[in-house]
Amino acid sequence: MTQVAGTVQRALKHVQVREHVRTLVEGAEPGTPAPSERELVAQFGVARMTVRQAMDALVIEGLLERMPGRGTFVARPRRRVGMLTSFTENMRQRGLLPESQTLLARREQAGPGVARALDLSAGDAVIHWKRLRRGNGQVICIEDAYLNEVLLPGFLQSGMPTSLYDALDARGLRPTWAEDSVTSDVATPEEAEQLELPKGSPVLRVARRALIDHRPVEVSRSAYRHDRFTMYVQLGSDA
Repeated sequence: MTQVAGTVQRALKHVQVREHVRTLVEGAEPGTPAPSERELVAQFGVARMTVRQAMDALVIEGLLERMPGRGTFVARPRRRVGMLTSFTENMRQRGLLPESQTLLARREQAGPGVARALDLSAGDAVIHWKRLRRGNGQVICIEDAYLNEVLLPGFLQSGMPTSLYDALDARGLRPTWAEDSVTSDVATPEEAEQLELPKGSPVLRVARRALIDHRPVEVSRSAYRHDRFTMYVQLGSDA
């Protein structure tokens, strides 16, 4: 019980520090220095790790940016040059019929990484939904999505939707922005079998953290077949 209480207290401290810094920097000119970690540690009497977690969340949000050797500053507004789309919408834009096969759908306890990304405490309830995604009947990717159960009461009991984003939209929770990280990798034996690939084949891994305003809604990890998916990124310039 004491250990659980300590975890909750640390989580609350992280949120307190984050929202304090948000109040200080929101509306400030880009380039304005943010409070230093040392100042925040002294002010709140918390560990540096707690302060770093709070600052990391604001950096991921795009409110702050780190400049190596200089410090942390108010970030310039993000340029949203591309539309945030779901797999279903992406397939339709390419003229393909989207299909989903649920491999796993259950309530789980959030691990440290998922909890941090969803702004929860480790052990909090999350919905884990794993799907095999197809376009025109051909396997395109495997997607593992994690959702905050508190935001989606009855989600697992209402029948799994074809499009997660359509279901979130119906609840007023469609993400307004997201950050994707893209890496190349080798498929695991299980992934190779599910993606109908030879063992040792390359895959494109996409990790997404999707938010509505400042609230994390979805965290997902996907492995795409290298020969059936091309990622298009629209770029722009401030000039």
